[in-house]
Amino acid sequence: MSKSIFKYSFSLLHVDYVKLNHHWNYDNVISPYYRLYYIDDGIGFISDSTQRLTLEPGNLYLIPSFSICNLNCDAYLSQYFIQFFEESPDGISLFNNNRSVMKLPASEIDILLIKRLLKTNPGRGINRSDNPKVYEKEAYYKEYQSLNNKMKTHHQFENQGILLQLVSRFLSSKDFKINNSQLVPSKILDTMSYVQLHISENLTVAALAKRINQNQDYFSKQFLIHTGQRPLNYIHEKKIERAQYLITTTNNTFLEIAMDTGFSNLPHFSKIFKQILGLTPGEYRNQNTDLK
Repeated sequence: MSKSIFKYSFSLLHVDYVKLNHHWNYDNVISPYYRLYYIDDGIGFISDSTQRLTLEPGNLYLIPSFSICNLNCDAYLSQYFIQFFEESPDGISLFNNNRSVMKLPASEIDILLIKRLLKTNPGRGINRSDNPKVYEKEAYYKEYQSLNNKMKTHHQFENQGILLQLVSRFLSSKDFKINNSQLVPSKILDTMSYVQLHISENLTVAALAKRINQNQDYFSKQFLIHTGQRPLNYIHEKKIERAQYLITTTNNTFLEIAMDTGFSNLPHFSKIFKQILGLTPGEYRNQNTDLK
């Protein structure tokens, strides 16, 4: 395996064991972090744009960050859940090509690892409310990141090791699509990283091509060949992904979010947002008010 795979790391946000009922019923859930469930009793459902899976005992479920899904329990469901952030120096997600729910049978080791993570991280549940309107706030994310930073070194290593082992289970899944970054020219990879790290700027295709000393038409064709997207589409997608995060986790105005994501004005931001998601920023915020 390429050494580049080990640039990815994960940091714990929440871990807990909960018993749910019919109140656990949320549509269009989207978060800037990963969710991992282990179901030990009851029945629930999880769906996205392509599939509907039954949450059933003995299975693991992984929801990558920025994956839209629906969660539902008709009567009773008990689960261990872990929520965690992904960290990558170039901002490109390990699951960049896998924005859908994945399911695997849980092994004995998986269950032991999850219970160990819960035991060694007490008080890391969603203690305020199960309503994301309450708990999905940037201030609370920073609070839990601060807890991670205060941990002893051996504890940080253990948390990281457990998360890496659990995530690794899904890398061998038939549902996981390999990101063949080693086949992508270095200048294209560098550009993708640059876009991720400069989302707040007014990025143009001409400037990106000039930055790597390529003709704009040649650069655009190469980018399309190796990523499947035109450069401008990629820029817009990443800007709107960041905007989704800000809408979900802050009370910033849409104008503030437009400025923070490098749009020159609110109408342009709203137009691109609706083109990509099919919703206006206002409709998106309203939908996410009652999410889980």
